Amino acid sequence: MTPPPPSSKQGRKSPARPPNLQRRSQLAGEAAAAIAEVESALSIESDSTAAAFFDVDNTVMQGASIFHLARGLHRREFFTTRDILGAAWKQAYFRIVGVEDPDHVADARASALSFIAGHTVTELEELGEEIFDERMAHRIWPGTRALAQLHLDQGQRVWLVTAAPIEIATIIARRLGLTGALGTVAEHVDGVYTGALVGEMLHGSAKAVAVKEVAERFGLDLERCSAYSDSYNDLPMLNAVGDPCAINPDSRLREYARAQGWRIRDYRTGRKAARAGLFTAALAGAAAGTVAAGAAIRRKVG
Repeated sequence: MTPPPPSSKQGRKSPARPPNLQRRSQLAGEAAAAIAEVESALSIESDSTAAAFFDVDNTVMQGASIFHLARGLHRREFFTTRDILGAAWKQAYFRIVGVEDPDHVADARASALSFIAGHTVTELEELGEEIFDERMAHRIWPGTRALAQLHLDQGQRVWLVTAAPIEIATIIARRLGLTGALGTVAEHVDGVYTGALVGEMLHGSAKAVAVKEVAERFGLDLERCSAYSDSYNDLPMLNAVGDPCAINPDSRLREYARAQGWRIRDYRTGRKAARAGLFTAALAGAAAGTVAAGAAIRRKVG
């Protein structure tokens, strides 16, 4: 039986991490914070020492943003149908089961980032705008969007914090009228992606590093800040602030949040009863859609 989580922040210890992995997480967080875009000017009435940080996948948006990006890039022939079919299985699992498998996440995101090697930053940004309209806009959770707006209405800054590429994260933040975004930084030379990352993906402890860097940069009091996520993997970020909230939580995060007395919000009500039956249908639908896209490409080539 898994031991219960600690009842307070004191005494919490994270598992030991290899020194090189710790350094890469630190570098990823620092890189994300360094290029965080502040796009909304603060008014005189602003609450300048408080802010909110939102995870994206299954917190702000239904499903994985990197998968939606990959589907859009597939339609534009960035990679093969076989590649996208592998990602489709992981997306169906994530969407229906609602549990973020770290290995699936790492594989899918690393693969998607490698696909942009040789393409330009400008190209990804322009396509990202199109793909947001096609595949992401209608997947925004209205409840989470309303929570973000509450923080904005109080004059607080609101950042997205995600493992998705910073270019895509910034588009999502701008379209939602948020302050900016912290995301994975892909290396590029003279405006062309190399296929490598700066540090590692902005995931797990790297998110906490990024949040702390932003807090120091903008003079935030983390005890007055809020953080929102669906995933137990984001505990470092959630524990870094004074007001954590679990959104559409996975089972481990739900249990932990209840033990800590955190707020819990679940906007999936109405879908849960049919989740088991929908799993097979969702996987079949995802596969059918990608096969159809592949067939269309073959017809185009032929």
